[in-house]
Amino acid sequence: MRQLSIVIVFVVSVLSGLSSSAQINKDYFYYMGHNYLVDNNYEDAIRTLNALIKADPDAYEAYFMRGIAKYNLDDMFGAEQDFTTTVEKNPVYTMAYYNRAITRLKIGNNDDALNDFAEVISLRPDFSAAFFSRGVAYLQLKRYEDAIKDFDEFISRDDKVVDAYINRGTSYLFLKDTVRAQADYDKAVRTNIYDQRSYNTRGMLYLQREEYDKAMEDFDHAIKLDSTYAHAYFNKALTYANTSHPVEAIENFTHVLEIDSTNALTYFNRAITRSQIGDYNNALADYDQVSKYVPNNVLVYYNRAGVKIRLGDLDGALSDYTKAIGLYPDFANAYINRSMVRAMKGDPAGARQDQYTADMKIAEYRSKLNDSTFSIYADTSRKFSQLLAFDSKLTDGRAVGTSDDNTRIKMLPQFRFTLLREETGNAGINIARPYFHEALTKFLADTDIPYIALSTKGTDISPDSIMMLDKQVSERLAATKPDVNGLFEKGITQGLIKQYTNSVNIYGEAIEKDPSNPFLYFNRAVIRSEMIDFVSSISMPVQRLSVDGDPTVVVNTTPRRTYNYDEAIADLNKAAKLLPDFAHIYYNRGNLQVASGRLTEAYDDYSKAIELYPDFAEAYYNRGLVQIYMKDVQKGSLDISKAGELGIKEAYVVLRRYAPE
Repeated sequence: MRQLSIVIVFVVSVLSGLSSSAQINKDYFYYMGHNYLVDNNYEDAIRTLNALIKADPDAYEAYFMRGIAKYNLDDMFGAEQDFTTTVEKNPVYTMAYYNRAITRLKIGNNDDALNDFAEVISLRPDFSAAFFSRGVAYLQLKRYEDAIKDFDEFISRDDKVVDAYINRGTSYLFLKDTVRAQADYDKAVRTNIYDQRSYNTRGMLYLQREEYDKAMEDFDHAIKLDSTYAHAYFNKALTYANTSHPVEAIENFTHVLEIDSTNALTYFNRAITRSQIGDYNNALADYDQVSKYVPNNVLVYYNRAGVKIRLGDLDGALSDYTKAIGLYPDFANAYINRSMVRAMKGDPAGARQDQYTADMKIAEYRSKLNDSTFSIYADTSRKFSQLLAFDSKLTDGRAVGTSDDNTRIKMLPQFRFTLLREETGNAGINIARPYFHEALTKFLADTDIPYIALSTKGTDISPDSIMMLDKQVSERLAATKPDVNGLFEKGITQGLIKQYTNSVNIYGEAIEKDPSNPFLYFNRAVIRSEMIDFVSSISMPVQRLSVDGDPTVVVNTTPRRTYNYDEAIADLNKAAKLLPDFAHIYYNRGNLQVASGRLTEAYDDYSKAIELYPDFAEAYYNRGLVQIYMKDVQKGSLDISKAGELGIKEAYVVLRRYAPE
């Protein structure tokens, strides 16, 4: 099925009426934003369009283009928000409704999406693409008759689009009208004899009808047109499997994996086929790959356990059946097979308990045969070694991703006073609207410390140079009566060379001399928390909010030892009393609240930081992660979208991971 896609339309009328002095600047940003979009440079497009929106908040096309950029970065909620702003500012802007409809379908807001399509057709009845896209939407929503009507309308206007025939044919197929389905697939082939998708789709219909020779002919033709077309190799493998040619099926599954080495469904099917011919070692290797990419699918562990029994690995089989039961406690077959394994391992009591549980599950299943909500895995008559089609899902509706334990989404770190050679500004990476605070500006000017900056970075000065700076500060302090500025600099350098205890003590000495200086408490809190983190890194990891690389697992929740950040938080509390309008205090305290497991308090602190500094990108990012952890993915995604809009590149890693399928 052809997927819906965002359409870019540029109209320069938005700039008309601007004063000539401002026109040049706004024209430039509009032009650059346009070019960045065309070049698929979406992050730079967003940064440029932010500048245009700041200069002219009513420039509706800037919101429109930014929505397109966000959509292409998988920031669906942010894109919908920008398209909504566009139509609020220009209620007759057809393309904003059109693109918002597509975005809303992606996030599951189907009713509003259809309303948007209706608005598009009302505004521009001649816009045939709206009928095509709404037809695709109806097809996805299983409203097949409505889909056919829209494709009919589209084809009446443009009869040269292959996808329209394929999609209408698929709609007929779901309505069990295989005659009309084939007629449309035939039209698709005739419309463009060089389009491999038409042959592949018609071949799938032949495969469903068990007309294997015709199916194979179409798949071969599709591959001839495109030797990298994985769908055709996959379907050819299914055809071989259905005609009792397992070796040839395995060869074609292998072709798919040469094209896409991360395709879990192909590993799964190849594992089943290898098991059928007794190639258990290679089948086991394939199931291992599936468990890597799709760690939460019950059949992976159930089927792999059967292979392990064949290979004599009873402990491994027992572990896999237990994993399958953990994922689906109603899986009667898994209890039955685990009972058998326990009996083979000399555990008759465990075997009897599993058999009893299985009998109870089966009885419950039979009493609820008409209840579709009861788990299918209680049905012992089902076979779980059936090959799956290319569009099947191994994830029961959840998104597929990798489970690489090294791939974590971590919170952005605390701000600290540090030494940086490069010009970073007081607000770190946010160059759109830097953070200005009168007390901060005065403090930095009064310290007269070279390279001092407020940043999330450590330092870009080499360790040898830091050691030399530390030595110079020590010599200066020894030669004269220590002052607050000298002690503050010494505290910074000692912290950078990881002399945490010394650094804390030096900040303490400075605080004795100037107990009303909030920045001394601020940086001592950073050092105290870093000292705790350092201790945890050489013992047991401190619990951190981190989103796994596998988006089916929302957060890393393995029980871990926790550490006490109360002294560091107390320092930030003192700083907040002395300087209550300094946003970074609350941001840092939010990080420590997360590390302490107090997510509600963390959310409140990040919100306070944003209230004080509305463009605090890092605070939006971390608050978004906190909300995702607390299961509010939509609001969390909007916060992370805002962080990306303000320049946090890591935001789009998170948004891609949580983007609707």
